[in-house]
Amino acid sequence: MKGLELSEKYFEEYGREMLEKDFSDILPSLCVGLVGAGSECFGFDDDVSKDHDFEPGFCIFIPGEDEIGRRRAFELERAYAKLPKEFMGFKRSNLSPAGGNRHGVISIPDFYSSKVGKPDGNLTITDWFTLPEFYLAEATNGRVFFDNLGLFTRIRENLSTMPEDVRLKKLAGKLIMMNQAGKYNYERCLDHGETGAAQLALFEFAKNAMHAAFLLNRKYMPFYKWCFRAMRELPALGELADPLEYLISNENDKNTAKTKSEIVYDISLAVIEKIKNDALSDAVCDDLEKHAFSVNDRISDPSVRNTDILAGA
Repeated sequence: MKGLELSEKYFEEYGREMLEKDFSDILPSLCVGLVGAGSECFGFDDDVSKDHDFEPGFCIFIPGEDEIGRRRAFELERAYAKLPKEFMGFKRSNLSPAGGNRHGVISIPDFYSSKVGKPDGNLTITDWFTLPEFYLAEATNGRVFFDNLGLFTRIRENLSTMPEDVRLKKLAGKLIMMNQAGKYNYERCLDHGETGAAQLALFEFAKNAMHAAFLLNRKYMPFYKWCFRAMRELPALGELADPLEYLISNENDKNTAKTKSEIVYDISLAVIEKIKNDALSDAVCDDLEKHAFSVNDRISDPSVRNTDILAGA
């Protein structure tokens, strides 16, 4: 059973009744769901995931102690802690008084502060460029079971879409890095006899190609260990996950290196095709660098457009 399904079933079995019976006075201010860190919040959990942090539980998001009262917040925490310790064969872990729990009562401002550095989720243009996207993925993943107040969902929806100028700047930088690492540096490193450096060049190419694919799908790239899993589910360019994995998982003997160079070229063409289909570039060529500058030219804000093309990389 997937963690999201387990969480929702546990909430419907025990949590909803508890809230409706004992906390009807603050129920209009509550939001319940499973969102945040952990493979289960992305739907990526499997049998291996069950060795830690896999349990029946859910998040009760509150607007803050000032809004519902410190005493009611404490009583809510205590009521959650008293819910059944085992459900469908899975045991709950003890909540830590020092915090850091993924489940239980969580302040909305605290949750978003921990993910994006702002309690209200209002990010500046600098924030959008500097905040690691896996935090944005964790702030907008999972499932909300209900949100009576609507505050949690409003912040979540505001964070779910990257500003277009930021997306284009980041994409332009990724294209430059793909071109540099895959088209030039991989083969040059091999010519120098630097096979380790050649492999690092492919890592850079793969990382930037994956990031470009997520940007083109208007999705946030998750933490690195889930990148390939998430990429395979992308509506566009998801088919590139396997050839990208091949690039970083095989040796660099002469024949394999030739195959890898061909794969780099094919991946670059696929990305270019997507860019052109999305009307993001006017360049008529197979040169990633020229497409990068054409993408950059579409940025509306001159203060963003005129910064170094690698400013978003």
